[in-house]
Amino acid sequence: MLKARIETVLAVVTGILAVVTLVWPTWIETLVGVDPDSGSGATEWLIVIALAGLAVVSGLLARRDHLAARGRGARVTQR
Repeated sequence: MLKARIETVLAVVTGILAVVTLVWPTWIETLVGVDPDSGSGATEWLIVIALAGLAVVSGLLARRDHLAARGRGARVTQR
């Protein structure tokens, strides 16, 4: 169950970061002080896609682990 909770937190955090990057694309450049794409925005789009993908994958893994833990718990109580 701990694994599912960690994956859920990861999904939420990466999802929030993806939305923040969509709304305020220069937050990373402001934080780090480096502009790797010279203002084109290509890096920000790659970051949004990567964060959103990680959020979806983490969410699906958390769902799988949560359902597996519930299934084990149900089997234990039925014995």
